[in-house]
Amino acid sequence: MTPEERTEIQTLFERRNGLNELAKILTSDNSELYERLVKDMGETGTKFQSWWDRMAEKYQWEGTENGNWEINFETCEIFLVS
Repeated sequence: MTPEERTEIQTLFERRNGLNELAKILTSDNSELYERLVKDMGETGTKFQSWWDRMAEKYQWEGTENGNWEINFETCEIFLVS
């Protein structure tokens, strides 16, 4: 995987984690902000999964039924975790 591809997923990973943390403290009292958060979480999750799908196809990664792929952001290495 290239450093550019790594940077793309790292940005999505950090955004997804930040949104998840925000969701823990935000209540639906502020409906406008809450709706924006829900929408952003959905969009980010879709982009995140799309990246993994594209890379799996590009690099022909073979998965397992209960496994998931993880990345070492420092080395750009991908690992299958069962």
